[in-house]
Amino acid sequence: MCGIAGMVGGRAPLDHIEAMTDALRHRGPDDRGVWSAPGVRLGHRRLSIIDLSPAGHQPMTYGPFTIVYNGEIYNYRELRDTVPGPFVSHSDTEVLLHLYAREGPRCLDRLQGMFAFAIWDAERRELFAARDRLGIKPFFYSDDPDSFAFASEIKALLALQPRSVERSALLDYFTYKYVPAPKTIYAGLCKLPPAHYLVYDGTLRLTRYWQPEPRVARLDAAQAAEELDALLTDAVRRHTIADVPVGVFLSGGLDSSTLVAYLGAGTRTFTIGFDVAEHSEVEQAREVATHFHTEHREDTVGQIDLEGALAALPPMYDEPFGDSSAWATHVVSALARRHVTVALSGEGGDEVFSGYGWYRRWLSLEPSPAAPWAARWLPPFSAAARSMARRDPDELGRYAALISVFTSAQKRALLAPDWWQADYDHLWYLRPHWRLDLDPIKRMQHVDLHTFLPDDLLVKVDRASMACSLEVRPPLLDHRLVEFAVSLDASLLRDGGIGKRLLRQVVGPRLPASILGRPKKGFSMPVRRWVDERPDLLDGALQRLAHAGILRSPRRPRLDGEQMWTLLVLDGWMRHAGV
Repeated sequence: MCGIAGMVGGRAPLDHIEAMTDALRHRGPDDRGVWSAPGVRLGHRRLSIIDLSPAGHQPMTYGPFTIVYNGEIYNYRELRDTVPGPFVSHSDTEVLLHLYAREGPRCLDRLQGMFAFAIWDAERRELFAARDRLGIKPFFYSDDPDSFAFASEIKALLALQPRSVERSALLDYFTYKYVPAPKTIYAGLCKLPPAHYLVYDGTLRLTRYWQPEPRVARLDAAQAAEELDALLTDAVRRHTIADVPVGVFLSGGLDSSTLVAYLGAGTRTFTIGFDVAEHSEVEQAREVATHFHTEHREDTVGQIDLEGALAALPPMYDEPFGDSSAWATHVVSALARRHVTVALSGEGGDEVFSGYGWYRRWLSLEPSPAAPWAARWLPPFSAAARSMARRDPDELGRYAALISVFTSAQKRALLAPDWWQADYDHLWYLRPHWRLDLDPIKRMQHVDLHTFLPDDLLVKVDRASMACSLEVRPPLLDHRLVEFAVSLDASLLRDGGIGKRLLRQVVGPRLPASILGRPKKGFSMPVRRWVDERPDLLDGALQRLAHAGILRSPRRPRLDGEQMWTLLVLDGWMRHAGV
């Protein structure tokens, strides 16, 4: 795992790329490299995972091509046998470079892994860059009139020049509690969407190279179970390829327990819990660890330094990011990093195998023609108003009311008039992926794979872990597993109100029986309790956000824990960013 940065065009001095590269030191503390040629500069920070020798140093050059690369190609050994070389290292970086030299963009179809990379072609005077299919690894860029720049994190691009806030992105944050791609919180900075590559030769062109098409092709449960078992066996094995120690984040839920089941005895496992029983799965994780005889380590977090956590998150994420489990993910990453350099995570299991409880709730909601009218007249933060929003006659509106941190009525009441835009399409991000031609279960699977997964879950894990210089790999997001899952009939995904039907069928016999009946928790945090113990933090945040002209009033409405956290994080980011 690494950090990459680069500039094409412009007349920026060499120390600019050095500053960008140094801003990414946490992503790669083991080595630093800078390469320049007329009109182009590339920078790299290395976290050594495969081929720890100096031969894996980047930027790496072969013929006219120079690469900076972040990620892991799990089938690089097989790919190496298909290209003639010559090779001077045993790294997947060199394999990728040679493969691109022979095949160009077509090489993306052959890669199994997570990646974000850029290759400069000195003969064509052209930059090629790509991001993996699911968006596991990040890629940010700016396309200014005289130059193009890119980096693994926003902070490296801000090292070039300051940027103003993108107002529509802040509106989106109040809907999703993150800024959805291709936007960032800064005007002029963009995210390369998952499964896309770009070419820059003075003009920027983006192309999608992969799309998981949800055509139902598998109806037989027994055959599908056999296929899934084979895919899991191979995916988990490949995700452990490394020349450094590897462990597993173990929450005690089905997804992380599945990884341990396929790895077996001796696996290093890590979990954290909290001093509030409904948010802690330490006992469940311990049960799984004992069942599989893992080398288990755990930590329980009591009353955290809430003020310290809120100060640490903005420089970690570079933009407001309101998922309250971000801090818990950082804590478990820090625990794991003391013992391993790579950790496997169960991220993606709910999206791939239809595990979320909101699927069942959405299916059970009865639409009401009177709901939009009632929602306008009820107090917006009342339980009744939220219930009415979830009975919207529009299907997507009902779904958004379930997953959004604030409803439309709440945003209208909360935001100052200068920020509220009555004609803004707050669901623009979800709308293109809401496929009415699909079964409702498949519809939600499709939208979550394209939205919540890449811009919330994978962002959360990448920044929280890389801040500790820990590489995290999600085997359940092997693209072959995803292609398999989207081909499943809805009946194989859910059994009534219970999700992950096929996964339970395949892995259930290997797990302790109690695992299968447990509700999902993950590394969640008792936000409301902690905020109740420090009400001054939330009151201060509301006052500052009102003074900045974002909120209509500093008075605290009736907020749930996730809403409290979203506002606290926004205030912390604004203070950190100086806006």
